[in-house]
Amino acid sequence: MTSPPLSIVIPTLNAMPRLADCLATLVAGLGAGLVRDVVVVDASSSDQGAELALDMGCTVLQVGSAGRGRGQQLAAGAIAAKGDWILFLHGDSVPLEGWIAACQVHIATAPRQAAYFRLDFDEHEAPARRIAFWANWRARLFGLPYGDQGLLISRSMYEAVGGFQPIALMEDVDLVRKLGKARLRALPASVQTSAERYRRGGWWFVPLRNLVLLAAFLCGISPDRIKGWYQ
Repeated sequence: MTSPPLSIVIPTLNAMPRLADCLATLVAGLGAGLVRDVVVVDASSSDQGAELALDMGCTVLQVGSAGRGRGQQLAAGAIAAKGDWILFLHGDSVPLEGWIAACQVHIATAPRQAAYFRLDFDEHEAPARRIAFWANWRARLFGLPYGDQGLLISRSMYEAVGGFQPIALMEDVDLVRKLGKARLRALPASVQTSAERYRRGGWWFVPLRNLVLLAAFLCGISPDRIKGWYQ
């Protein structure tokens, strides 16, 4: 009997309660014969996310406070994952209806391309819709989906481009730039992510700050230096 093809890797840092919603949604992928294992890589969270993940049958890795930073967490999760395909997914993001079929079709028909979800938020007022629109436009036009849109990629392609680098920030941009726009496509399904950082930081300020940080990274400024601006 053929093993399910997909591993899901989730980096976490105090991701509750959205992590609970995310893991509950992924259960259907197990029943559909899509998901082989779920690897949660936790960076010394103070909530109960790691315990919940263990209770739900996930593989849980602890990287400690020194391992904080999604690049290192994602790289560690990829090593532990068992599937021939990997879906990298943030802990505060929940795949919406149709995600299983979308992943199954992509795996069966597009082995030489990686894929990402359309972005949606758990907030549906005009500012959230605006940010989601521009994020999806950026991903489609420039081939620059961010990590909160998820990334579905074959293990062979992931390893061929060098995988996630253990950098302080922009690990998602670094990887999709190595893939290139021609090897990326949008899945016909959405992922709903938390809008909390926009509610806290401001619906205009956070996107503008992120644009400045992206420009700095593309200009070659060190992720360690950019991380200081981010904080």
